[in-house]
This record gives sequence, C-alpha cells and structure tokens, in this order.
Amino acid sequence: MIKVVLDTNIIVSAALSPKGNPAKIINIIADTDEIQIYYSMAIIDEYQEVLSRKRLKIAVKTQTGIIKAIKEIGIPIEPVASDMPLTDEGDRVFYDTSKTTGAYLITGNRKHYPDEPHILTPAQFVKMINF
Repeated sequence: MIKVVLDTNIIVSAALSPKGNPAKIINIIADTDEIQIYYSMAIIDEYQEVLSRKRLKIAVKTQTGIIKAIKEIGIPIEPVASDMPLTDEGDRVFYDTSKTTGAYLITGNRKHYPDEPHILTPAQFVKMINF
C-alpha cells in the first residue's frame, strides 16, 4: 500500500488541468486500492478555501465533488505536530500529516519543504508508481 498526502496545489492543478500529472494522480487514487490518501480536517478546510477562490473559477460542483471524494476514499487523521522549520507555516499540516502517517507528500512546491525523500513532485510520484 502506497500512502500519500496531497498538497493543495495538487488538488487545484487537478481541477484546472485534467490532463496533467496532478489529475493523473487523483484518478489513480480513485481507481485503485493500492494508494491510500490521508488528510486532516485542517487539510480539508484549506482545500475548500482555496478551491472556492473566485479567481480560480472552479465550478462549485467540481469543488464539492473533489472534497466529497477525498473524504470518501481518504483516511482522516490528527497529525502529530513537528518542530521542523518550514518556509511557509501554512504547509505544516501537510508535512506533519505525511510524517505522522509515513506517507509521501506530493507537492508542486518542493521548495516550501525540507529536502526529504518522502516529498515528491507530481512527476516524480507518477514515475515512481509507473501507472
């Protein structure tokens, strides 16, 4: 079983570009039992807040569908807080959720996180799982 945590930029990119690697990742997660997504309520709150930004022009139906799907297929957890220095404290919940669960953190913003082998770009993850 491959465990993952998805940074908000992956969710937004998947919603805006259905042919990119983030969308591929979402589709693979939805279509297989081999990949398990983890989230916390703080992550869901951030997904909802960002997806609903007017400038992104993501349809409400798409927003609610994404959140509903993540809640249905994902596993909610309460992450253990770390003291790892991060350039953006808003990213802490994703980092801590991935560390708590032993999951890969998939992000389009690698520079926001420490250089650790469990933190991957969408392209790195797609290449690793070879789907």
